[in-house]
Amino acid sequence: MAKVLMVFGSTTGNTESIAHLIEKELASKGHTVNVLNAANADPNGLAQGYDLVLMGCSAWGEDEVEMQDDFATFFEGFDKMGLNGAKVAAFASGDREYPHFCGAADVICDRAQELGATIVTDSLKLEGDGSGDAQDIESYVNELIKAL
Repeated sequence: MAKVLMVFGSTTGNTESIAHLIEKELASKGHTVNVLNAANADPNGLAQGYDLVLMGCSAWGEDEVEMQDDFATFFEGFDKMGLNGAKVAAFASGDREYPHFCGAADVICDRAQELGATIVTDSLKLEGDGSGDAQDIESYVNELIKAL
């Protein structure tokens, strides 16, 4: 089974909740998941040794995507993660009232791809904490598993 790294940034707890729902779904299928809060994650070589790297971040912003503070700091060190050749996917929590709904997921995937990662599936973009989105989360996880 696969070894998965998941790093998330969450201010209100919504993205953290989604991260743990994804973790639970992956674990139920026999995969090992290491979940880290971006506030406590050192990007240096972090992606090495994992079969899949998942990153989640809440975002908002009227004129441009504004990432969650802890993840924004972590994001500055993306080039140190060792993403070249890594399989990567993103997820986000957002508010549809903002013009860049879950735009952090797009920014994450674009930067990871610039660093040589392979984006394995479309990003999971949810409003709220994911508690009412079990089917979307299951579908997302199934797509991740196909890529392993």
